[in-house]
Amino acid sequence: MTRPLHASRRAGLDSGAPARYAVHMPTPPNPLTRRRLLAARIAFFLLLPLGAAPARADSALTCDALPPLMSTYLQHHVQYHSLDDTLKGRVVESYLQRLDPSRTLYLQKDADRLTSQLRTNLDQILQGDCHGLAEVHQDVVKRAREMEVFVRSVVGKPDYAVNPNVELLIDPAKRGFPKTPEERDALYHALIDFQISNYLSTGLKPEEAKDQLIHRYSLLSKQLAEQKPDELNATFLDAFATALDPHSNYFSPDDAEDFQISMGLQLEGIGLALSSRDGYSVVEEVIPGGAADRNKGVKPKDKIIAVGQEGQDPVNIIDMKLRDVVRLIRGKKGTPVQLTILRQSGEGTERFNVTIVRDKIDLEQQAAKLRFETKEVDGRKLKLAVLELPSFYGDRDSSKRQSERDVEKLLKQVTAEKADGLLLDLSRNGGGLLESAVSISGFFIRDGGIVAVQQGKKEPKVLEDPDDGILYSGPLVVLTSRITASASEILAGALKDYQRAVIVGDDQTFGKGTVQSVVPLRTGLGALKITTALFFRPAGESTQQEGVPSDVSIPSITNSPEFGEGSQPYALPGQSISPFLDHKFLKEAPWLPVTPDVVTTLAEKSHARVASTKEFAEVEKQLAEAKKNQGVVHLADILKEKDKEKEPDLASATHEITPQLKEALNILADYVVLDQERAIAQAHSAERQN
Repeated sequence: MTRPLHASRRAGLDSGAPARYAVHMPTPPNPLTRRRLLAARIAFFLLLPLGAAPARADSALTCDALPPLMSTYLQHHVQYHSLDDTLKGRVVESYLQRLDPSRTLYLQKDADRLTSQLRTNLDQILQGDCHGLAEVHQDVVKRAREMEVFVRSVVGKPDYAVNPNVELLIDPAKRGFPKTPEERDALYHALIDFQISNYLSTGLKPEEAKDQLIHRYSLLSKQLAEQKPDELNATFLDAFATALDPHSNYFSPDDAEDFQISMGLQLEGIGLALSSRDGYSVVEEVIPGGAADRNKGVKPKDKIIAVGQEGQDPVNIIDMKLRDVVRLIRGKKGTPVQLTILRQSGEGTERFNVTIVRDKIDLEQQAAKLRFETKEVDGRKLKLAVLELPSFYGDRDSSKRQSERDVEKLLKQVTAEKADGLLLDLSRNGGGLLESAVSISGFFIRDGGIVAVQQGKKEPKVLEDPDDGILYSGPLVVLTSRITASASEILAGALKDYQRAVIVGDDQTFGKGTVQSVVPLRTGLGALKITTALFFRPAGESTQQEGVPSDVSIPSITNSPEFGEGSQPYALPGQSISPFLDHKFLKEAPWLPVTPDVVTTLAEKSHARVASTKEFAEVEKQLAEAKKNQGVVHLADILKEKDKEKEPDLASATHEITPQLKEALNILADYVVLDQERAIAQAHSAERQN
């Protein structure tokens, strides 16, 4: 219910409902775990519906469609409603970032000149004239080809070798554009050495690494040259959107389709997670329960080089965009698709065909999951439940999977299994559907406001717990991180403000306190995602940039300001409103509130354990090194990595008990014992009063 505040790549489309946003962390891939994490893409979303926007009847995004779509963004945005000079400057800056994200193609003087040119182009676009975008694009293609030639000339020299003494500032924004041709050439040499070092660290031989790097730059030039006018228009429109704030975006129809899959946790296809590496479509994961999993013919690390439909010749997909590859592989349930596979084995490279019949796939690894762990405290064994919730998923079709229904079922199981305590793991939860977050919050409290949503200057509206029941009233610990964002911050914030749970993990959550609405385009052009509102915790505080602070901090490699809303370009400032927390519910609550004394006791015990744990000492060392280096990579460190045992990828580690999860369970065990002691003391106090 609602009330006014002062009254109380994997392979769907939701017609106008949610879309997704990817936050690009500022460090490219390399073998070190922290850097690999910084390169991750994390989806953060919290959405409300809006009406459709005007668009042409064409299937491609044409230039004359841009002005009305830009007006739609300004009409609905929470803060910006006109295109003034300041915002124009941000649009140009945002678009330049897309043209040269690594700041390698342009010298500073060229970038300054281009900035002035793009201001003129923007005024032309507002009149429906995009010829300036095409001219700029041709210049980018020319410069990319020149860089490709430079790379070929360097690594093609017989005496080329990596200089291990090279240091490289990774973040282009900190590095800036080179000021002279000599600076640019020195940067090129450093980047080449850095990229070759990364290849060598994976086990490639020097000649193989050179070939891979040349192919990488050749492929980049080719893909840039093949971009179509509608793709250029889409890039500009997305740049315009993100100049408003980090979470406003333009989404193509394919992006919207991907969101439906991630939200509904179901698709029709064969069940493979793919990545693109040097022109090859590589199998990252065979999704459990999917058609490929049942077929047993495809394995992780396989390269797919061709895709064939029934009755048609196979299509060569080497160097094809991953988006187009996925489109070929997806299809209706019951139809066959043939994959041509390259697989490396001890005997060399195998090439073979696999035919798989498409079927519905449940993306179980993204669904809520429950397991039980046993902890012994003072000679007593405690049964602790761990409920992992990776996102707030769902579909407008009530017959399809909903996160709140899954969590409701699992919480009933927690009660049936007589668990002594519950750990709610939101550490990988980037958000999802607002309604789901509100409903799940209500499973842990009897009644009250969960979140307030304010659109522009309108009166904030409070979304309340939709029922007066409680599914779980026992000891509750919530594990968060700086990846925990958006809708998951609503849940964590409500549980904290109602003194219902102990929040543990990174020092704060991501800090995304904005709400996005999706405007579907009527002609299959995709959708506009627009930041239309801010949300507030029951205490009246915004999570925007500030996040939800933890009660007990646990060291982790994500515990850095680089993981946070405040590090994003054009992040909106936080605000506050009057609290809407009704304290009568605290007095009537069937749980003992989390008091400052409880937090202090748990924190002291945790900090003592952490100080004597080897894994956390290593985490603290990594954080200290990262802070000291300030984003500078030493090539000698990368080259050393090839002689070390490789650490597991983040993706493969998410199902393991991490040191952070282990410590969160220790905190929960301490909390269970402390809660029992408090209950006994409270009972004795009540007896004395009687």
